[in-house]
Amino acid sequence: MGKASVVVRLGQPGWILLFLLCSTVGLAFTASARAVDNAEEPTGRINFAPVVVNGEELFEVVGIRSFPAKKRAKKFAENIEAAAEDESLDPADITIVELENKTEIVLGDKTLMFLLDAEALHLGVDSRQVLAEAYRNRIAEGIEAYRLDRTPERLRNTIIQVVLRTLVLVAVLVVLRRLFKVTDRYVEKVFKRRVRKLEAKSMRMIQSEQILRVITAVLNLVKTVLVLGLIYVFLNFVLKLFPWTRYLADNLLEWVINPLQVMASGFIDYLPSLFFLIILFLITRYLLRLLRGFFDAVHNQNMRLKDFDPEWAWPTYRIIRLIVVVFAVVIAYPYIPGSESDAFKGVSLFMGVLLSLGSTSVISNIIAGYTMTYRRAFKAGDRIRVGETIGEVLDSRLLVTHLNSLKNERIIIPNSTILNSEIINYSSQEREKGLILHTQVGIGYEVPWRQVEAMLIEAAARTEDLLQDPPPFVLQQALTDFAVTYELNVYCSDATKMMRLYSELHRHILDVFNEYGVQIMTPNYVADTPDPKLVPAAEWYPPPVTKPGDQG
Repeated sequence: MGKASVVVRLGQPGWILLFLLCSTVGLAFTASARAVDNAEEPTGRINFAPVVVNGEELFEVVGIRSFPAKKRAKKFAENIEAAAEDESLDPADITIVELENKTEIVLGDKTLMFLLDAEALHLGVDSRQVLAEAYRNRIAEGIEAYRLDRTPERLRNTIIQVVLRTLVLVAVLVVLRRLFKVTDRYVEKVFKRRVRKLEAKSMRMIQSEQILRVITAVLNLVKTVLVLGLIYVFLNFVLKLFPWTRYLADNLLEWVINPLQVMASGFIDYLPSLFFLIILFLITRYLLRLLRGFFDAVHNQNMRLKDFDPEWAWPTYRIIRLIVVVFAVVIAYPYIPGSESDAFKGVSLFMGVLLSLGSTSVISNIIAGYTMTYRRAFKAGDRIRVGETIGEVLDSRLLVTHLNSLKNERIIIPNSTILNSEIINYSSQEREKGLILHTQVGIGYEVPWRQVEAMLIEAAARTEDLLQDPPPFVLQQALTDFAVTYELNVYCSDATKMMRLYSELHRHILDVFNEYGVQIMTPNYVADTPDPKLVPAAEWYPPPVTKPGDQG
């Protein structure tokens, strides 16, 4: 449990320790061959690769067209290791055989390798015979080292050293863990108090929590670097103990440093493009701020444009902002890292296809939203009707419009639906000309039309919140089989009260017609009833209705 807590506390390097154990056992048998396979051939005219035996690089060989350098190096390494595993072969018996166009190095009846003139040319040696003598000595030393490192006594000592060094690493990590705890307490105790004092002196312009987060981040970085450095040193020591992993130890730092060098070199080379992008970003941001200030002045009517509605200011700003941003992205695209690579182009194309397939309805709603804005169909606060839905406009956004229904329900309608539907705006002219409310009644032919119109006008006069200027008026809509259809038209200045006004108007129509004994014949009938369909004034307040004036 102690080891696990240390590993998790110090940045979770448990996977690295697991890799260590695996590298000392499982990876040991394949490291040498992998090292040769991973050797990179230079891009020059002469390609060469190292011959690695027992984790040690003996020398380099040159590739030819029919036998590339990496394959030659791997084949020669396999020959030397096979000879080293054959205890009947003595490294002192290695001989050199001169042929017409090559020099062979032979042990017993096995050819370990052959040399070409290109090897001597590559190393600047006068002849391949001189080079073969040096290679023979290196091969003999490699075979002896190969056999020595695999003796039981050497392997036993190596395993003991691995265990000891592992225990030392664990002990160091435990000490570091405790040291880190002390450091954290010190930072919390000392720095926190001082930073708060600094915050008080700076009138809270300096936030203590932000400074503490920065200090904590720096300390965590130092901890991580320290732990990773210890693990690297440990791995380097351990991997060098085993012949199968010695080549890994020799190249471990190089494999870590090389990517960092490549990234640093790439970053330095990218600096001109980075400066260009920064300048482009600043110019774009400044331009957008100017545009925002301009359209804010238009919206607040501090600046007036001819034939330009102030309500168009922010939608127009959003459109221009999108154009500016897209134009800036087009300019910046060639300067983005990797923009010329096929992978970047493929990802860009893939994202474009996804957007084109998945954003059809979104684009249609956006276009519909801007279309409605410039059509002046409605604005926030208007009472409108879309299809069968009547409500007050709460907010008109880019994709949807929010309505508050007559039942106080929040209804969200896609803009594309509104664009394809008939819109009735009850509020657009209510303040200038007034909204006309209208209702119909059917009255029999025996009632004079002048009396009917007078009664309807009187019912309108009794209804509060209706305008008397312009005055109400009555239209005779139709002469049907059983009745004349009259339409009463009245004006109101507040569309939000239209439903209540309709109800009040209908009540007064019923009262007026009952007072004057006139039947409303809107439902069709076959014959007159014995009693007229009227409600006498004495029966207007039957139980449980309370007559006005009787509440007290």
